[in-house]
Amino acid sequence: MDSQVLLGVALSSVGGFSTSIGALFVILSKAPSLKVLGLLQGFAAGLMLSISFFDLTHNALNSLGFLRGNLWFFAGVIFFAVVAKFIPEPTVAPPTSDEKKVGKQGNKDIMKRRRRQVLISGVVTAIGISLHNFPEGMAVYLGSMKGIRVGLNLALAIALHNIPEGVAVALPVYFATQSKWEAFKLASLSGFAEPLGVVIVACLFPTSLNPEILEGILGSVGGVMAFLTLHEMLPLAFEYAGQKQSVKAVFCGMAFMSASLYFLRISLPEDM
Repeated sequence: MDSQVLLGVALSSVGGFSTSIGALFVILSKAPSLKVLGLLQGFAAGLMLSISFFDLTHNALNSLGFLRGNLWFFAGVIFFAVVAKFIPEPTVAPPTSDEKKVGKQGNKDIMKRRRRQVLISGVVTAIGISLHNFPEGMAVYLGSMKGIRVGLNLALAIALHNIPEGVAVALPVYFATQSKWEAFKLASLSGFAEPLGVVIVACLFPTSLNPEILEGILGSVGGVMAFLTLHEMLPLAFEYAGQKQSVKAVFCGMAFMSASLYFLRISLPEDM
């Protein structure tokens, strides 16, 4: 592995490690209540939707055109919709009057099902964040090829951008498992996708990378993230925090991530 790749791995690790910082914010505080969890799930849903529509899909539409960009996006939606049909999901309805009379054991069973549902949400969020972090690692690598100053500035911008993503991954896992280590581990693994992206690109595409194929794949990733957000995360937010409060949390998350994407974008070199 040459020095240029090692530099790209080192710089992308700076950005990837920041998901661990986001996880620390979660695990150093006490486990949230269901209402707080719902609000934070809504916030995380806003982060994911902003990444999907304002970053990945937006770039695909600009690079490939409206028709081809949409085809790639909806290919991702259909793909994940088919996958979701084969994923067993524990459905949790609000407790009925009969359930309220079953006592402590019944309440434990209900909470256990809720935790399983939230855990699935955390896992699919981690997958979506990992897919999003993969091209960020490639961007740092390509930036470092232009100079260490460009690569370092980009890595720092991505690091700030990734902290809320670590929160989005760690929060549901911590709530579901009550394990600080599991929450920290999964959030950190999602950030590991950035240096992994550098290694894979350097090995598979040592000279060139077809930009149209890359943008199309990322557009499909945007479709996957949009579907899993609306299918997994938003229903949980509505159930636990109520529709009105959850919608406000979603838009707060979108605004926060949009600001992050803006500062990330102005840190990118003009010709990347």
